[in-house]
Order: sequence, then structure tokens, then C-alpha cells
Amino acid sequence: MESTDVLVIGSGIAGLCAAIEAARTGATVAVASAGKTMSGSSFFPGTWGLGLIGPVDEDDEQDLIDTIQTVGGGVADPTLVQTFVHGIPQAIQWLEQDLGVELQRPQSAESAQQKQFIPCFDHKTRMWRGLTRKPLEDACMAQVESLGIRLLPHHELIDLVEDTTGKIVGAVLFNQTNERIVTFTAKATIIAAGGTGGLFERSLTSFDVLSSSQAIARAHGASLTNIEFMQMMPGFNEPKRNLVFNEKTWRYVKFDQPVEIDDDKLDDLLEQRSGYGPFTSRLASRAIDLAIDQAGAEGLALHYDFPREDVPEFVQTFATWLQDEHGIAPTDEMRVAMYAHAANGGIKIDKTAYTGVEGLYACGEATGGMHGADRIGGLSSANGIVFGRIAGASAARAALGASEAAAPMDTALPQYGIATADAERLTRSLRHTMSTYCMINRTEADLSKALQELESLQDKAMALSKPHTNDCEIAALARLQSQIQLSMEMVKAMRKRTESLGSHYRAD
Repeated sequence: MESTDVLVIGSGIAGLCAAIEAARTGATVAVASAGKTMSGSSFFPGTWGLGLIGPVDEDDEQDLIDTIQTVGGGVADPTLVQTFVHGIPQAIQWLEQDLGVELQRPQSAESAQQKQFIPCFDHKTRMWRGLTRKPLEDACMAQVESLGIRLLPHHELIDLVEDTTGKIVGAVLFNQTNERIVTFTAKATIIAAGGTGGLFERSLTSFDVLSSSQAIARAHGASLTNIEFMQMMPGFNEPKRNLVFNEKTWRYVKFDQPVEIDDDKLDDLLEQRSGYGPFTSRLASRAIDLAIDQAGAEGLALHYDFPREDVPEFVQTFATWLQDEHGIAPTDEMRVAMYAHAANGGIKIDKTAYTGVEGLYACGEATGGMHGADRIGGLSSANGIVFGRIAGASAARAALGASEAAAPMDTALPQYGIATADAERLTRSLRHTMSTYCMINRTEADLSKALQELESLQDKAMALSKPHTNDCEIAALARLQSQIQLSMEMVKAMRKRTESLGSHYRAD
């Protein structure tokens, strides 16, 4: 049994910022991640990088706060939104000056005012920065090494550990390298393991986003909020899969197959659709996404028709990346399908990143409340930095102030497992169910059917479970059960919200 002051689960932007801040506060820190270190959606290779936005100045703060609430349909937590927006400028300064991360900027003040730099779902330009993987990786690794942060790559969270008072005092991890379960004690634990994209067949997230940590936190007393709101994003199916389709380029698209949209409306709808990335039910241009969805798993055939001159900087950056990194020319025929992308809801936290369960904090895409039904572009990465830093500082203070005379641990570890082949088969069924009934078009009949199928999968998992098995099979069952539980909670929330709101579209 190993120990640390602060244990961080997840090594994307949120987890790394939390770990660095906790270590700078004086705590010993370990970072466990299901994949390699610096993984998850933050380092997903299917796009050029991440946009990062914030208020231009103090006068712009209130406008951004109000816009988040408007775009979010009124379901975001006002206190979290205020804490979030107020913390963005300092977080960007911390990233650049303290960590030394090189951020991209618009080429000129003039280009910064181009409409292509207006964040998706927003109504005006903000302070914009571009966050690319290599500079972020280099800066974070330098901090990890200098602060002595311990890295635990390929260590998957399968459960949390409580003491006899109910306080979280560590985690049960599955070391995928040697296929052994280990218990790690910690005075404070931070969950930053990503969103819910791992529950779907087509997902613009990394393979190590397992979408199990929210259910694990809930099983130990945490609450979920806004879990029905998940961004669905157009992505390439051909000539290469799992690449984000840049929303700014919709105005240059020509369809290569018939769609159920009037020709006299199509150009206007494509222009409107160029203003945002994920699907929303709020705008008439949802017709574009519905046409993609109707095209099915193969995707909708289309190509670009870029102008010969005056291609906007943002669009040119994407087109160059697409050509240089993936060999896709603008004139190539492409197919685009709908993919699960980022969660707007998750574990409920307060402004200190506390979950309400003693010893447990959370940050990043695993959480909810600072976004609403729709999320302004560039705020997911900002969320990871702002609340990652907050979570790290809060957890470190709690750990350093903890009494050495701790209550005894409840050390009962999971004993049942499932054959990995059975777990993989049931996981495929789960993802198929979620993709069939819980993507864009949601109806009571389909959601009811989804819940029935998930309950059946839960029964099958229990029927196939067996005692006294090996650690690999124990981890497989724990992962599957958590994924089923989170899927069921999502479907229940989707059924409860009977009206369309932002990313949640009730076709009935």
C-alpha cells in the first residue's frame, strides 16, 4: 500500500494543473492516468489544438458571465460561472509566465476581430489563445520533474477508499502494465479523468477516456449535475476517421448527396452553422446536423470549395493542418458523421472544487455546473486550467491540514470479476445502445428502450461475474459496472428533461 498527500486521477489539462498547483502548495503529489501521462481529450490528436478564451478586460467579465448563462439555458451554477470567468485571466497568465507555455495568438489586432475568432455560440470576439500539444507537454513535464510529482501512467481508477467515517482516503487502482490491483492512500483525492465520450461508439475523445469516474464518485456520495447535456460534434469518417470537422469551414461546404433542406435556405443555414462547433437545438441550422445524423454511420458526403483569395486565418490554419498532418486536400471527397464529444455536465462541485464528500475534489470535464446546456467554445480548456488550479490548492490545503490520527480504513476490496472477453462484448453493447438512442434525436420511447437495454446489460454482467478471480477480471467488472451506472444516470436525466434545451434535443 503506497501513499501520498494528494492523489490526482487523470493527466489531461485539469489533472496536470491540479497536480502542479498542489505540489507548489507544498504537498506530495501522485498522478494516476488510465493511459499514458499527458493523455485524455486535452491531448487528443484529432484536431490542430485547443482554443482558449477569456474576457478582454474587467468590463468584459460581466458580459461573458451573462453570455454563459444565456447560452447555457439558465442551468449553469451562477457562483461557479462567476468564479470561473474571474479566474481565467490569471490562469492564462499563470500558464504563460509561471509554466512557460507558448500560446498562439491572432496574427494581428485586425485578424483578432475577424468573425472567425468569435467563439462558438458567442456574440463577440474575446481574448483568444491557441493551445497546442507540444508546448503544453514540454512545460508541464518540466514542472512535474522540478516539483517531484510522481507519475503513474496506465493506472486506472476502479474504486475509491473510505475510512470508517466516510472520508475518502485513497483509491483502488489497476496497474494495466503488470495487471495488478494496488491501493494508494491519500489525504485528498482529485478526480480529473475526463467526460462521458467513452460511452459511445463514435467519439472524438482519446481511448483512455473510460467514462467511469463519475459513477465511482457518485457511489461514494458525490452528486451529478447537468449530465444530460453532452456535445455532439461533426467529425470526419472519410478519408480518415476521428478528426474534428472545423466549424468555421461550413460556409465553404458543398454536399455530394441529396439532403432534406430547401436549396434556397441551404447557404444561409451553412453560414449560421459556421458560427459554432457542437450541435445545438436552439438554432435553425440544427437542420445541418440532422441531415448528417440521417446519413447514418457512413456519414454525409461533401467537399470544400474554398475561395482562391482572402481565406480567413483561422480557416487557413485548419486547412494547412488537415493537408500537412493527414494528407487531406480541400478538394477531396469527405464523409462527415456525428460524434460524441465533450460533456457539459458531471460531478457537482462548489467554487473550491469540493464535491461535498470529505477528502474528494474534482475538476475539468469530469465536473459540471460551470457550463450549461450549450458551452461557449474555448471554455472547456479554460475550465481545466481554472478549476484544476483551484482543486490542486484546495486538496493540498486539506491534506496538509489533516490530522495524523486518521480513522481506520475500510479496506474491503472488490472480489468479483468477469472474463475480459465478456466485458468487451457487453461494453460494445453499451456503446451501441447509447449511440442508437442517446445521440442527437432523443425521444421518450427510445430513451425508455435504452434504459431497458442498460438494465439488461447490468443483469448480464452480474450473471457473468464470478468470485476469486484475477485482478484483470476484477478491474474489467468494476469498469463495466461504473460505465453502465453512468449511462443509466445519463438516460434518466435525458428522460426527466422533456423539453429541448441546447445540446439536449427532444425530437418528440
